[in-house]
Parts: sequence; C-alpha cells; structure tokens
Amino acid sequence: MTPAQRFPWTRPLGADARRADLWLALALLVSAILSAWLGQVAGVYGAEKPAFAWALVYSAAITLPTAYRRRAPELVLILVAAAFFVGVSYRIPEIYVGNVTLFIAMYSVGAWVSDRRRATIVRLVVIVGMFVWLVATTFQAAVSIDDESLSRAGLFSPFAAYMLLQFLVNAAFFGGAYLFGERAWAQARARDVLEERTRELERERELTAAQAVALDRVRIARELHDVVAHHVSAMGVQAGAARAVLERNPVAARQALQTVEQSARDALGELRHLLETLRTPDAETPTDATVHLSALPDLVAHATANGLPTTFTVIGDPVSVSELVQVNVHRIAQEALTNARRHGGPGATADVRLRYAPDAVELEVSNTGRSHLVGRPGLGLVGMRERAAASGGSLEAGPRPRGGFLVRLRVPLPSAAPTREGART
Repeated sequence: MTPAQRFPWTRPLGADARRADLWLALALLVSAILSAWLGQVAGVYGAEKPAFAWALVYSAAITLPTAYRRRAPELVLILVAAAFFVGVSYRIPEIYVGNVTLFIAMYSVGAWVSDRRRATIVRLVVIVGMFVWLVATTFQAAVSIDDESLSRAGLFSPFAAYMLLQFLVNAAFFGGAYLFGERAWAQARARDVLEERTRELERERELTAAQAVALDRVRIARELHDVVAHHVSAMGVQAGAARAVLERNPVAARQALQTVEQSARDALGELRHLLETLRTPDAETPTDATVHLSALPDLVAHATANGLPTTFTVIGDPVSVSELVQVNVHRIAQEALTNARRHGGPGATADVRLRYAPDAVELEVSNTGRSHLVGRPGLGLVGMRERAAASGGSLEAGPRPRGGFLVRLRVPLPSAAPTREGART
C-alpha cells in the first residue's frame, strides 16, 4: 500500500465554504416550500395529496442536510435520497427542488470524499436503488387499470414512450451528477498538485539564492586570500631579507625593499580591482568554483561513510573542462548518490565512473537495490536535467533492466584539442 493510499488527499475546507453551504441550504429550503405550495395549488398529483404540513416537513428534510454537503457528503446523499424516495412515494407536490438537491448531494460526494472507493460505492448504491425503484413503479403502473392514464395500445404506446423518457432523463441526471463530481475532484487535485509544485519551486529558489550567496562569499574569501596572503607573505620575506643584509650589503637590501614596494603596489591594485568588481552590480564575480572534478573521490568517500558503499573509476586521460561543467558534473553525481542512498534500500551499492572520451566527458552513476523511487518524487531529476542542459549536454536517468537505477551524463567537449593532466583513479 502506497503512502497516498494510507493517507488520502483531503480537499481543504474553509469557513467561507461552510457559510456558503449554509446559505445554499436555506435558499433551497425556501425554494422547496414555494415549489410545494405552487404544486399543491396547481394540483400536480390531482386530488390525492397529503396535508401541506407534510410538504413543509419534506422540504426541510431534503434541503437542510445540504448545509453539511462538504463536511459529510455520504451521509447527506443518503438522507436526501431517502427523503426524495419518501416524498415521491407519498406524492408530495414538490417535483423540482428535490431533484436539484439530489443532484447537488450526489455531485458533492464525487467532489469532496477523499476515499474514492467509498465515494464510488455510495453513489452506485443510490443510483441502483433509484433505478430499481423506478422499474418497480413502472411495472406497477403498467399492470394497474386506470382510465385516466396514458394509452397502452400499440407496439410503442404513449405509455411506453413516457416510461422510456423517464429512464433516459434519470440516466442523464445521475450520470451528469456522477461525472461532474469526478471532474471537480480531479480539477481540485490537479490544482493542489500545481500549488504544491509552486511552493517547492519557491523553496528551491530560496535555497538556490542562499547557496549562491554562500558561494559568492567563499569566492570572495578566496580572492582576498589570493590577493592579500600571497603579496603580504612575499613582502614579509623580502623585508626580513633586507633587514638581515642592511649593513653588510646595502645594494641587496635596496633591491629587497624595492620588491616589497612593488608587491605592495600590486596588492593595492588587485584589491582595488576586486572592490570595483564587487561594487558594480553588472560586473562578473570571481569565477573560481568551490567544487571540481577532483573532488569526486571525496564525494565517493562521503557516500561510503554514510552507508552506501561506492566505487570510483576514471576512464581515459583527464582533460581540461570549464568550471561550469565541473560544478554541474559534481552536483549531478552528488544528487545521484543522494538518491541512491535514499531510495536504493538496505544493502544497496553504487558505482561512479568518469569517462574522458575524445569528444565528450561522460559521468555514470549506477546503484543496486530498488529501481523505483520511494514516496513522492521531488525535484532532483529536474535539477539534474537542468544542470545537464546548462552544460550543453544530455542526461539519461531510469531503472536498469537488472535492477537498480542509472544516471548517465554526457557533455560534449569543445573542438579545441584538450590538455592532458594525467590519469587518476
């Protein structure tokens, strides 16, 4: 049994909806009383009619339950159907509002009951009961002798046409209520899924913005370190050398001090350039990434330490690729290992392969264990595909025939000849 079956989705019901149902019930009650009075005056059922007080009781019984049509839809449908059956059987002169109320009650079961199986059973029971009752009344009318009724003469008599019309009208009535309820439920479910996806995207956007800020801070810190530490350490070394040879070799001391002066100027120039870059909104930020392909062994070691035994292999001679590609390859491998650890199940293992082909860089992350995601799918696969597209590559992700899951990334290399850096495994 899936989590969705154990915990069915429930449509949210606010105070405004409850108030609307109450006003609907009151409007139907007034309409039913007026319809019953007019029907009695018009002599809908002829002289055979009960006292008008029973019409008032019938009007209340068939309309007031609709005030709870979204809080207890099944109970409301049963009460309305029973009241409708009794009212028609005892010839209450109200023939319009009762039908409308029964339609609303059946529609509400389809549109608001979370247990879809129970909603189907309740509606089918009411529909079958109504048609059985219609067949019984039709048979009773057919065998009764009444001079004032429709003629039964002929192969297709007026009486047969009238009864067939009753069946068709009831089929359209109940079928419409059933289908409209199902459609309302499906639309509400789709809208809820869309809103949830919007919330997830908003959270992802906020997380991405926070990660971007953190990444920029790391990049700025690295730039400051490269600018300040390098030049200041060089200045310290040259200043110490100048102090050591100041009296014995003034020429060497002067050269060392000149080097200190030049290093200070270079440091100030680079700091000024960095500050101008940071103060200009449209300027490019430092592009040195915090994750590289060289960090994949650490990623594999982290996965192994966290319960997913993982192997790592490099095939071919590594080549120089852009930092954007390195970041995206690293993040895709990270997400694939995270999914394998979350959904692979107990005893799952993983294998990471980084392949340098003559025209492309390929990454394969495969794992054993379950080949399907447990729980509701998130945005991990979407993010991996977006990273692959941003790198100009393609991504394949899906179950393996022999079990487990496979993620394969292929990023084409530029036409320029690559630079070899030596093989690592």
